[in-house]
Amino acid sequence: MSPLVEKIRARIRSGGPLPFRDFMAMALYDAQHGYYASGRAEIGRRGDFFTNVSVGPLFGRLLAMQFEEMWERLGNPQEFCIVEQGANNGDFARDVLQAVSPEFRDALRYVIVEPALLLRERQRATLADFSCSVIWHESLAELSPFCGVHFSNELLDAMPVHLVRFSRGEWRERCVDENLAFVDCEIRDKTLRTRCTHIPWIENYETEIHLDALAWVDEIAAKLSRGYLLAIDYGWPRDVFYSVERAHGTLTCYAQHQRSYDPLQNIGELDITAHVDFTSIAERAIGHGFELAGFTDQHHFIVGLMQHFFAQRSPDAKESRALQTLMHPQLLGTIFKVLALRKDAPALLRGFEFSRDAALALGLKQHR
Repeated sequence: MSPLVEKIRARIRSGGPLPFRDFMAMALYDAQHGYYASGRAEIGRRGDFFTNVSVGPLFGRLLAMQFEEMWERLGNPQEFCIVEQGANNGDFARDVLQAVSPEFRDALRYVIVEPALLLRERQRATLADFSCSVIWHESLAELSPFCGVHFSNELLDAMPVHLVRFSRGEWRERCVDENLAFVDCEIRDKTLRTRCTHIPWIENYETEIHLDALAWVDEIAAKLSRGYLLAIDYGWPRDVFYSVERAHGTLTCYAQHQRSYDPLQNIGELDITAHVDFTSIAERAIGHGFELAGFTDQHHFIVGLMQHFFAQRSPDAKESRALQTLMHPQLLGTIFKVLALRKDAPALLRGFEFSRDAALALGLKQHR
């Protein structure tokens, strides 16, 4: 029995069945044995899963241009922060810092929020050439209020989620018992119970609810004084996320590019992920005074950026291959969505030049 499994079972013995949200948090983020916190997660072609950053430096270069446009739209403030969460080994930050203009670099302060010590050490090694430009914090709570952008790429899908199931006329929360098996329990959290009103009341309908992601929006709203929140992840608007056809939810596990659907196996050795309900993220932010700045799929977002990035030249062979992967409808192009929210900041960002009405796409307003 692994130390992590014993730790989980000990907690269950002392407190009863563990809500899946708490199980997922331990499996991924336990400081010693969790999949991410232990550094066991391997990303890229030889790892467990593939991300935008795995494609090469072009993704970071394109986003550097988008960040610089944000700085310009804010009136070129003397200090502009890029706050990144989910930085993994620091490759994206390196690609961005290598690409920014000298003028933007003078104003730029790059902040990485990383609770895991091992990952912070890897990031420091990757960013050794930029040590004067980067600072680290263990949590959002440590941040001072800032002007700039909070950026994340595949962060929200890895946040712990609550699992709920509709059975015999009521919603129940899925928990994990000492035998590492699912059991249905009474929903004791009032907020969780309320969120179930968004979901089809169909017998045996099972899905995820992202309370941690909503709390994350609350934290960013308290820290971002002026600027943008830019999140790239896989997911859908709420009506698609909670559609009748998606009656078994979206929870998925990955190891060595192999997909499975049982998170209670090989605990601490595989990624556990769930798609994102982007409508709820946007609603929460709007409640804190944000406005929508854009919502589109990655294909259209990259098209908007590349029109300007390659205005004076054509992509070389390596860049062309990277663009094909980032934009391909069967690869990353339509799977990933890009959500931008703004606070006391202009809209009309280049990445959303070819996107549809964000409020309409998210179901926050109706067709006329």
